[in-house]
Amino acid sequence: MIGKYERGEAIPSIEAAKKIADAFDVSLDYLVGVGINSKFDKRTLKRLQELEDLDEEKKKILLDLIDTYIRDYKAKQAYK
Repeated sequence: MIGKYERGEAIPSIEAAKKIADAFDVSLDYLVGVGINSKFDKRTLKRLQELEDLDEEKKKILLDLIDTYIRDYKAKQAYK
């Protein structure tokens, strides 16, 4: 059946797609490649959810750190 899905000969049901996503430890968005979460695996999504649970001060510190790394990465890419 997986071969048929890969060849576009069949489309899995939602239940089958969920089982496939669970087997690969990814979200359904990631599995089908659409949606806001399509680029994130379950581990990354879990971290983002846990980040939302932090108190505002700690969340701001972590987001500032992430922003700094992203800014530095973009600057390096711009000067390559």
